[in-house]
Amino acid sequence: MATPSSKKTLMTLYSGNDCVFAHRVRFVLEEKAMEYQTIDVDLANKPEDLAELNPYNQVPTLVDRDLAIHESVLIMEYLDERFPHPPLIPVDPISRAKVRLGLLRFDRDWFAPLFQPGYSAEQIKTAKEQIRSTLAGLSSIFSQQRYLFGDELSVLDCAIAPLLWRLPVLEISLPAAARATQEYMDRVFTLESFKRCLTPAEKAMR
Repeated sequence: MATPSSKKTLMTLYSGNDCVFAHRVRFVLEEKAMEYQTIDVDLANKPEDLAELNPYNQVPTLVDRDLAIHESVLIMEYLDERFPHPPLIPVDPISRAKVRLGLLRFDRDWFAPLFQPGYSAEQIKTAKEQIRSTLAGLSSIFSQQRYLFGDELSVLDCAIAPLLWRLPVLEISLPAAARATQEYMDRVFTLESFKRCLTPAEKAMR
């Protein structure tokens, strides 16, 4: 793997204009109020250095000094450890494990079928049905707490928010009874950090 240039003082994010995984990372960077530069990657014409930095030649890829890191969950965890304020991942091992299990479920059950190739129409339909029913069921939780893991924003919220933003594009609607879930979504979407992380393509989704 190529070594990033140590001359770069700002972090550099190789991002996609409508990449749901890069959207996660941009949200965390903005929530941390980090200075960074973004390289918008044309997925049909990727820059040569991306393949040198990331053996999978994919976005998101984050370059921080001598480190190039890929995969959105790994990047989010790295950013929270490197810049611990405000904290997005709990400190105690049990809570950390619960958060990581939640991230794993998001990616395996929802993000993979909807945003990665190789899934059948039936698998995509099933994922959409699970999302709709799960979000409806979470309404009872959101009526008692502000975010997924309590009353403070966590990496779970940062991970799922880009999918929630895309619900209209995915043609997933919530039942009227899921009012508390809708209020949770509105709460996240009105955060200044979330608004700042949106690309023009993502703003056009709603």
